[in-house]
Amino acid sequence: MQVSLINYTPNPELIIAVAARSSASSLSVEEVQHKLAQEQVTNLLKQLLSSGHLSPFEHVSFTFAIEGISRITSHQLVRHRLASYTQQSQRYVSVREHGYITPPTISARPEFLAKYQQAVRNAQELYNLMQEAGIPNEDARFVLPQAITTQLVMTMNARELLHTCSLRLCLRAQWEIVELFTRIKAEVEKVAPFLGAELKPKCYRLGYCDERESCGLFPKRKS
Repeated sequence: MQVSLINYTPNPELIIAVAARSSASSLSVEEVQHKLAQEQVTNLLKQLLSSGHLSPFEHVSFTFAIEGISRITSHQLVRHRLASYTQQSQRYVSVREHGYITPPTISARPEFLAKYQQAVRNAQELYNLMQEAGIPNEDARFVLPQAITTQLVMTMNARELLHTCSLRLCLRAQWEIVELFTRIKAEVEKVAPFLGAELKPKCYRLGYCDERESCGLFPKRKS
């Protein structure tokens, strides 16, 4: 899996703070921007998060190149609808050279690992044969397993990143999407350290676990 931050709103934390401060200031937006020191920016972001006033976070966005994830994970990813996605097409791109993902639980069971690998090879071989027989990619792909790797470009604003990470960094989420958002968090931290540090499971803000079962980080809320 590879995740790269390929574009983002310059000075993202400052932009969020400027948007928030300008809503209650008689100064122009440019004047607000020049008056805000870094400590003020950080304190203002803390206030916004603690009060749940998150609309200013929508003014900055991050674009990621994501490669080497399974179709299973990409299907989970696009359920987050307040984002933009462009995924590699299996209609136009042959998947002859693509890899596939093996879950750790299968890797740890040799008796199933060999059968799993053989099933993937069989699917790939049939796909290749159908292509060679003139069946178009868009139809031959029906035989491909969800384990096949894919790549995509994803753009999210900071508010949606906070929300998505609150769900997908939960230790009860599926392992591959946890790894994906762990890497996304690391990329954001490079350019927006405070914001990146705030990309974390929702239990850290709630102070309790609201899932059916707790992973142990926080206790279940008492009824």
